[in-house]
Amino acid sequence: MCGIAGILLRETGPVGDSLVKMCQAMRHRGADSTGFALYGEHDATRLIVRARHPDATRAFADTEAILAAVRELGGDQHAEASFDTAAGAADRFIRLEIRYDGDIRRLAIAIETAAQGIEIQSIGHSLEIVKDAGDAASVDARHGISAFRGSHGLGHVRLATESITAVSYGHPFWAEPFPDVSIVHNGQLTNYYTLRRLLEQDGFRFQTGNDSELIAVYLADKMSRGQTFYEALKDSVYELDGCFAYLLSMPEVIGSAKDMFAIKSIVVATVGSTVAMATEEQAIRAVYPDELDDTQHPDPRSVFVWERSGRVLQEIV
Repeated sequence: MCGIAGILLRETGPVGDSLVKMCQAMRHRGADSTGFALYGEHDATRLIVRARHPDATRAFADTEAILAAVRELGGDQHAEASFDTAAGAADRFIRLEIRYDGDIRRLAIAIETAAQGIEIQSIGHSLEIVKDAGDAASVDARHGISAFRGSHGLGHVRLATESITAVSYGHPFWAEPFPDVSIVHNGQLTNYYTLRRLLEQDGFRFQTGNDSELIAVYLADKMSRGQTFYEALKDSVYELDGCFAYLLSMPEVIGSAKDMFAIKSIVVATVGSTVAMATEEQAIRAVYPDELDDTQHPDPRSVFVWERSGRVLQEIV
């Protein structure tokens, strides 16, 4: 089941509010968890760390331990830490801004070592992933997603079918250890374990058994080896086995790819200089009820890249 959504603006705008509306319109596709990948101002001088601590009683003390570990790596605190304020919640969500220009994998391991059980949801110069149990409205009520203003973002509503319902298994996924890369995905891979073993042999770690996390790392690894964003997406159509439709995001761009049979849908609409995409057209109409004169329904093997500059690349590979 599940539902995916994305929106790309030419100028900074109400990305969070739009994604909440889109995801709430697809609540019937799954309310086990809802998540958002939000892209704000890109600032190379700091990293934003988003994480979930399973024990609210330890979150504040462990945050100080995390900052101490960052300083041991040569980094420092960039801004005051913030926490969600859900009364009576067993867990706590943490937002950190740090100065650090070293290895991201080393940073992630240091954070996990300093705070036992912590789940890193994202690390990036502009990316902030927030995902939690429940539908879009309940996640928004706890985390204030609607207030977020930025350039673009992704959303996902999840019905757990192939894996457990834990928050860590929800979408979007960050492509550790690559900053600012995120994915939402609908479908399943049949060559998951083969690809995972190959990536683990190259030193990559996986926090879950969710195949969507693997797709993000697989694509980011290709780009780190010299492929363009567009080339990596095109390769995925034939190298990923199974049924899939995914949206991959980085600063300034969102891309999509569909498998050879296009069992999982994506609808794309352009409204002025804004591009919106979702599993169902009604999700886009939740934001633009009267402006949709034309929509696209990508064909099997379709690859799209939408850039904030307005350039669009598309191909059936």
